[in-house]
Amino acid sequence: MSAQPGSLLQRSPQLSGTEMVAQLVPPRQFATATLDSYRPDRDYPSQGAAVAAIRNFIGGWSAAKGGFFSRKKAPDALPGIYLDGGFGVGKTHLLAALWHAAPGRKYFGTFIEYTALVGALGYAASVELFRGASLVCIDEFELDDPGDTRLMSRLLGALADTGTRIAATSNMPPNALGEGRFAAQDFLREIDSLAARFEILRIDGLDYRRRDVEAHAIVSTDAAADVRAVDGVTTLDDFDAVLAHLGSVHPSRYVKLVDGLSAIGLTNVHQFANQTDALRFVAFVDRLYDAQVRIAAEGTPLDQVFPEEMLAGGYRKKYLRAASRLIALTNATE
Repeated sequence: MSAQPGSLLQRSPQLSGTEMVAQLVPPRQFATATLDSYRPDRDYPSQGAAVAAIRNFIGGWSAAKGGFFSRKKAPDALPGIYLDGGFGVGKTHLLAALWHAAPGRKYFGTFIEYTALVGALGYAASVELFRGASLVCIDEFELDDPGDTRLMSRLLGALADTGTRIAATSNMPPNALGEGRFAAQDFLREIDSLAARFEILRIDGLDYRRRDVEAHAIVSTDAAADVRAVDGVTTLDDFDAVLAHLGSVHPSRYVKLVDGLSAIGLTNVHQFANQTDALRFVAFVDRLYDAQVRIAAEGTPLDQVFPEEMLAGGYRKKYLRAASRLIALTNATE
């Protein structure tokens, strides 16, 4: 039995630039990910093809003139690989496996973590920080702000020009980033420049998180009792209070907000009426999932908190990915 649950509202994490850099490694659940441990679905050949393409990408280091640890890319080889596919097909596993297999100094983080780091350190200092890295991996390359994409395009271009290889995952191909959210033509040149640096792989398949569990989030009848039954540090809070608190913490710090937690309890869960709250919650869910923090929630099932009008908009894939992860985390309480 754990101690009396604490509160997320009492956590106000700060994260320095140095700490942000230290966080740029694969999430705990992918600490030992390899290409051999990835389980491709035989009904979707593109998954096996992606594994083969990544092996080939890894082989580019040994094929480069100067040996395995040389950063000089092989002739005609693109400096980047981009995994485009739906949620739950194992893109993050593959990205982490690539990171583990790569030589030299390397970094792994989400799109939001990189943009936050650039904001904290400044563009020039960030270029110097990453310069000379063998590999930069960017998970969840999604477009919520055209300025962020211009920034990342410049950064990745500068790194690729000096020999750093780039790998990214996203729920949509580069030329569809921003689709349905704002005037994508305003920065089409940046997107085209970015896409030209990547070998783009489409990965099809079903959400693996729904293969072994019922496709719905479990609703708790007593979240307090459920979290008390979990060993370790736990919290219990009202859903609206958590949403308000998330608004006071930069999303790049959510990783520290959930640090050390085994489970969280949420009461009075309801559908979102505000898209800003919904998007913050999605970013929070991503960090809960990375840390494998269990959830016990009362009220509306967590996979149903995104209303139809939100699911019909430009952030549909984000919301569906979050729902998939919420199903997994609430089932984990069983």
